[in-house]
Amino acid sequence: MSQAERYERFRALHDSLFIMPNAWDGTSALLLKQAGFQALGTSSAAIAAALGRIDGAHAVSREEHLDHARLLGGLTRLPINGDFEDGYGDTPEDVARTVEAAIEAGLAGIGIEDTSGDPDRPIRAYDDAVARIAAAAKAARGRILLTGRCDNFIQGRPDLDDTIRRLTAFAEAGADVLYAPYPADMAGVTAIVRAVAPKPVNLLISPADGIVPIAELAAAGVKRVSLGSALYMKVMGSLRDVAERLAAGDLDAPSDGISFREVKALIAAAAEV
Repeated sequence: MSQAERYERFRALHDSLFIMPNAWDGTSALLLKQAGFQALGTSSAAIAAALGRIDGAHAVSREEHLDHARLLGGLTRLPINGDFEDGYGDTPEDVARTVEAAIEAGLAGIGIEDTSGDPDRPIRAYDDAVARIAAAAKAARGRILLTGRCDNFIQGRPDLDDTIRRLTAFAEAGADVLYAPYPADMAGVTAIVRAVAPKPVNLLISPADGIVPIAELAAAGVKRVSLGSALYMKVMGSLRDVAERLAAGDLDAPSDGISFREVKALIAAAAEV
């Protein structure tokens, strides 16, 4: 499947609500494909954690992230959406070059945030953020699905009005999908959906006040649900529990995992396609 075909397939998924889980290595991607998911996302947080680095400060380079995305796409043949932080660069032109590189790498989608990587001012100024999305949209248009993301909530700035202002501007600048991780509640989710309609909205699992049934998210107009680093953290939590039992002398603790024979079969099947 060509990059253009993956893009078209990914774009069509946004006609109704779907779940896009985020993989962090080849086997996780293949297991998610086996479960029936039609598209996968990368997770900058999971990639960074797997490498022993801190997310959000360009600790994972653009080239490392591109290689990771190529791995997921090459193994699964599914549309891959890249979680590319702020677009990897100081200028809008740098962001456009990142979009071009993502297309060349075969990605179907790419997300660009209004973050800066600077802990003293984690959110970029409004005009700068919009200019970067506009440059990304110009490079992306009709070739890769661009998600414009506002990180106000996740960076401790619970300003719904500013978030909607930014997302609306991102939509007007050409972003195909809009995304603000962890709005406070469903009222905030609904307000975001209405503000950027008819463009689709991605939600990171659920609003900050708790998990909401998928049917309720669909009724609110959400079109895509992603998981960020949640699956990676779930697996790491299980590993921690098993490690503690093993350290206490329970040699049976790691015995109920997936068999390596199954993993080999997954990888072998992917290589034969």
